[in-house]
Amino acid sequence: MRLHRLDITAFGPFGGAQQVDFDELSAAGLFLLHGPTGAGKTSVLDAVCFALYGAVPGARQSGQGLGLRSDHAAPATRTEIRLELTVAGRRLEVTRQPPWERAKKRGTGTTTEKAQSWLREYDSSAGSWKDLSRSHQEIGEEITQLLGMSREQFCQVVLLPQGDFARFLRADAEARGKLLGRLFDTHRFAEVEKRLAERRRAAEAEVRAGDAVLLADAHRMHQEAGPTVEEPLPDLAPGDPGLAESVLSWAAVARSAAREGLTIAHCARRAAESAQAAADRALDDVREVDRLQRRFTEAQERAAHLEERADGHRDDRTRMERARKAEAVAPALDLRDSVEAEHRRAAAEETHARAALPEAFVGAGAPGLAAAARKAAEEVGGLESARRSERRLGELGTERASLDRQERADEDVLQDTESWLAGWEDTRAGVEARIDSAQEAAARAEQLAVQREPAFKRLAAARLRDELARDTENAHARSLAAREHATEAHARWLDLKEKRLQGIAAELAAGLVDGESCAVCGATEHPAPARKIAGHVDRETEERALSAYRHADEERAEAERRLGVVREALAAATAEASDAPTRQLAEEAEELERLHTEARAVASGLHAAREAREQAEREHERRLASQQEAARRVASRASLRDSLDREKASLEGQLEQARGTAGSVSERAAQLERQVALLTEAADRVRTAEDTTRRLKEADARLADAAFRAGFETPQAAAAALLDDAAHRDLQRQLDAWQLEESAVRAVLAEADTTAAARRPPVDLRAAERTAESAARRLRETASAQDAAARRCAELDVLSTRATRGVHRLAPLREEYDRVARLAGLAAGTSADNERKMRLESYVLAARLEQVAAAATVRLQRMSSGRYTLVHSDGRAGRGRSGLGLHVVDAWTGRERDTATLSGGETFFASLALALGLADVVTDEAGGVRLDTLFIDEGFGSLDDQTLDEVLDVLDSLRERDRSVGIVSHVADLRRRIHAQLEVVKGRTGSVVRQRGAED
Repeated sequence: MRLHRLDITAFGPFGGAQQVDFDELSAAGLFLLHGPTGAGKTSVLDAVCFALYGAVPGARQSGQGLGLRSDHAAPATRTEIRLELTVAGRRLEVTRQPPWERAKKRGTGTTTEKAQSWLREYDSSAGSWKDLSRSHQEIGEEITQLLGMSREQFCQVVLLPQGDFARFLRADAEARGKLLGRLFDTHRFAEVEKRLAERRRAAEAEVRAGDAVLLADAHRMHQEAGPTVEEPLPDLAPGDPGLAESVLSWAAVARSAAREGLTIAHCARRAAESAQAAADRALDDVREVDRLQRRFTEAQERAAHLEERADGHRDDRTRMERARKAEAVAPALDLRDSVEAEHRRAAAEETHARAALPEAFVGAGAPGLAAAARKAAEEVGGLESARRSERRLGELGTERASLDRQERADEDVLQDTESWLAGWEDTRAGVEARIDSAQEAAARAEQLAVQREPAFKRLAAARLRDELARDTENAHARSLAAREHATEAHARWLDLKEKRLQGIAAELAAGLVDGESCAVCGATEHPAPARKIAGHVDRETEERALSAYRHADEERAEAERRLGVVREALAAATAEASDAPTRQLAEEAEELERLHTEARAVASGLHAAREAREQAEREHERRLASQQEAARRVASRASLRDSLDREKASLEGQLEQARGTAGSVSERAAQLERQVALLTEAADRVRTAEDTTRRLKEADARLADAAFRAGFETPQAAAAALLDDAAHRDLQRQLDAWQLEESAVRAVLAEADTTAAARRPPVDLRAAERTAESAARRLRETASAQDAAARRCAELDVLSTRATRGVHRLAPLREEYDRVARLAGLAAGTSADNERKMRLESYVLAARLEQVAAAATVRLQRMSSGRYTLVHSDGRAGRGRSGLGLHVVDAWTGRERDTATLSGGETFFASLALALGLADVVTDEAGGVRLDTLFIDEGFGSLDDQTLDEVLDVLDSLRERDRSVGIVSHVADLRRRIHAQLEVVKGRTGSVVRQRGAED
């Protein structure tokens, strides 16, 4: 991957459009990116990362989205990053625009526009750019696939963060594992560990569940076996070894004991069945003799009772014979009673009907009453015309009353309308005044809104100005303190260095060996080597003082940088807020806010006022229409009233003649109709009474003849002998019962076996029943015992079979669990077979770390003049797990030590070598994608001149592979050594870039 051109617009500290020509910078192979603190050097690298992946490096991800936009950018300028690069032999151009807030084109306020992305490819044959995609997702997938690296890997490999690798050198195995896991994507190996652990837990759960079912079956078998098995159940838990064999062995013993108990129970039941059969036969004989003896005794008692009731039986037979004779007279008696009842009812109805007639018709017969009814009916028919006239007269009264009500209602409408129309002008003027007032308030609110926003911005700037003034004082004090501390640390380091140089001969003499040449003079004899004096300063003390000085100098630089940032922010806030007091600005803003709120409250009534005007106008039109309609109805109602009065006078004259003495025609007609009904009813009742009298005389004659023929002296005697159905049935039932009882008693007394049994002595039935009950109870007990033994055997057979099937089914699962548990323990580093307790992911990462250490050593030896070599260690750290140790071998001492013991400068070039080696390994891991452009961020200030030359030689050697390396640093000496430079200059309106090639 090679970068060609980067265009930055309104991004981070860059308020305007800036362009970086990487082709010009890369021509020298090594270029410098420098500028003051806070100018935006890192933002150039952020722009490269954002163009490729749509996000900035992980440590600065909080700046994505709307936060990426420069605060110095003009409101109409949109944030945009455009990067032109060559990757995998393809020249591409990536353009990204993050979301941004802009002013609305209509109205006030802002609106957020969505993010945009473009990907183009240069077609060399056509000599033009070709659009590939505008999708964020497609562009991200295409870039990731071409580079073969994720955003995290890119930031570690291309944008080399020296601070991260310095920490990496000193970190423990766990921290190294996290970083390497992100770079080499060993998540799949962690997933393998997880899947194996999950499979182990699942298999263990299945095995335990199977063992639990097996133990449950064993407990059920123990419950079923009961006291028949003396051997106790095996005391094992799910998952214990040998559980299946123990349960199956105990089940075999339980089944054998159960079958033996079943045989014993069967023999006992056979004996009980024989005893019960004998007892049942003896009981049947005793019961039969007892039954015959009681039967003979009961027959004798029943015969005596029949003899006592013989006289009553003869009277019942005589009464039955007379009742049968009287049945021939019963039809005549029923006919006579029916006719007599009809006669009495008809006479009563005749009397009631005559009582309702006028006195003139009291003695009239049926023909006279019928003639009078016909005459009255004819008179009712003549009144039908008068009835219609009377109904019409009533309708005329109703219509006249309705006209009166309508007239009163119209008068009310006219009066109300006149009253409302009288105040119409005042109502309209009031509504118009409300509308004018609301419109004026709306205009005033718009004017105040324009003044309100700048006022609040000045107030916010003033408050920030006050806060920054306090921060500036604090930052200034901290800067002075840090400067004094750095000066003291520098003086102490120089003092110690001078003391060490004074005693350097003693240090050289300490390494002299007799017979070996001196490193200074070359002599092999050392007669008077220098000795260390009191207060001698060794190299370690000097290096600690140098480290303390560098740390203090870094704190001083950081304090000065913070002071500069605060001062710039204070100047910007003061420029925006001017010198006006914050309290005054707050009062002005509050007053504008109050006036704006009041104006908006009044303006909010504009819509309601307009609606009130429209409603009043609609009401005015409705009132006018209602007034005109009421006047028209009043005019048409007068002629209708005169017509109704004339028709009423004519009808009243006709009705006065028709109703006679009655109050109305309807009343007269009702009187005549009642009279017709009474006369007709009375004529019918008279005719019915005369007919029933004749029929009663005929019925008396027939009854007397029928009684004489049946043998009764009078009809009354026949009626007394007659029985109703219930009495006849009861009497016949008594006679039949007597006959049956007498026959049954005679039959029993004639039976030979009954008579023979009566001559025998009485038997003891209770004793025989007790003997039979005892035998039956014994049989039930033995049968229950046999059934229980059979059920026990069957249940034990079923449970044993199920347990055997469960054991056979669990056998392959148990083998699978043992295999998976062994693999899971080995992958997790908890198995005894894993001597170094290395997890699978750690094992893979250890192999990668070993490759990284080998690649880093090539450059580290050159940077350290062959002194240091990085090696990977898989030794265990204390009681922890092994696999990710990193040591450095010092060729001067021949000893291997931890990387955390390196000094500041040594840590820098060791971490640089590690970063370059990691870049090579990750590049190979990504499929061999060529990385032609690298960036190294800070760290060169900790190197002396000789080490700096060696590091630059290593970086310069990267050109042999046609690479270009960009160094991000504050070190002033690098500006003289590296001619191709990209300078970032900060200002009040934002930062700008200045580019200088190697030939400038």
